[in-house]
Amino acid sequence: MSRRTIQSLTVFSALLIIGVVITQIYWVKQALDLRHREFNQNAHVALQDVATKLAKVNGVMQSVNPVEQLSPQYFLVNTNATTQPELLENFIKDSFQKNNLITDFEVGIYDCTTNRMRYGMSLSTKNNDKIPTPTSNWIKTDKYPYYFGVRFPEQDSYFAGTINGAIWSSVLVLVAVSFFAYALFVILRQKQLSEVQRDFVNNMTHELQTPISTIRIAADVLNSDNIVNQPKRHQRYVQIVQDEILRLQGQVEMVLSMAKAERNALTLQKEVMRAEDIIESVLLPFENKITFLNKAENTLIEADPFHFRCMINNLIDNALKYSNDTPDVRIETYNKGKCLFIAVQDHGIGIAPEYRKKIFNQFFRVPYGDVHNAKGFGIGLSYVKQIVRSHNWKLDLESELGKGSTFKISIPQK
Repeated sequence: MSRRTIQSLTVFSALLIIGVVITQIYWVKQALDLRHREFNQNAHVALQDVATKLAKVNGVMQSVNPVEQLSPQYFLVNTNATTQPELLENFIKDSFQKNNLITDFEVGIYDCTTNRMRYGMSLSTKNNDKIPTPTSNWIKTDKYPYYFGVRFPEQDSYFAGTINGAIWSSVLVLVAVSFFAYALFVILRQKQLSEVQRDFVNNMTHELQTPISTIRIAADVLNSDNIVNQPKRHQRYVQIVQDEILRLQGQVEMVLSMAKAERNALTLQKEVMRAEDIIESVLLPFENKITFLNKAENTLIEADPFHFRCMINNLIDNALKYSNDTPDVRIETYNKGKCLFIAVQDHGIGIAPEYRKKIFNQFFRVPYGDVHNAKGFGIGLSYVKQIVRSHNWKLDLESELGKGSTFKISIPQK
């Protein structure tokens, strides 16, 4: 499956997930709105019935529209006569139960002689509890001389309880969608890891074939009869074999060290040494192609010599690979505070800002132009980062696209 197809499927799946979530939220909202309308209609009918009963008991003419809703939770009922609290309680509870309004509510009766609510009580159709409520926070009106008000303070919880099925189905849908999204993420992650593994195997095969081919050619020469009579040539080919074996050993050790570092099983054999001596020995094969400026008065550090050498070699190799046709690489050491700084600087292609953190990830290759054709496993800088971290040092990167990069290692000194 091509990368474009995977990207298209990912986008389509993401849009599908978003659509399902939005649809589910929409239907839950619609269900809540429907419950609100049903509740208001039932409350209106029930209170209309209460007004009719009170009008008959009081012997007064009932208003055409005695029920008025002042807010989502507050209803006002015109009675045209004084209302008795006990009678009102019985009528309301009976009418609410007939209309399936099984909820808590509050009742307040207005007294026109004092212009205030003279009665406030919290009731429920779920039980027979009666709790007095303050009469000061009721909404009053001048439209009617006699009226009572009904409030539903727990209306939201009532609605939530009536659509429990819809809510739980929504939760199940969201859980299913979440598992689908996670499965898609895992599949894409495995696909990416598979591609990384394939690229690593291809790069490693190519890198290992080069020294192996060189050793095979040198072995064939050394196996010839005439080579014995040519001591200088014999020595040169022996040196080639030794150098290529060291190169192979370094590559294998780097891969094994990365694996150990990931398992936190990397063992460092630290010793006190002069950093400049190791750097100078690393630079010998480059035949003065790299500038070394030792500005440090003290280069004594405590480190693992092998991994320190491999770390410097990787930084140099990285600087040369990503330089232009004429590499300009410089290594500089200097003291600052209580630390030794080692800076490896090149004037190559540089690194774009969006890749400066990713380059320290395993197998990552900067996707610029011919950079894909650069040799290597894609673990050199990741190895450098692991070694720096294992020594409790600090690694910084300064880079500008088209102007080069500088890797700085800060090493505390005793």
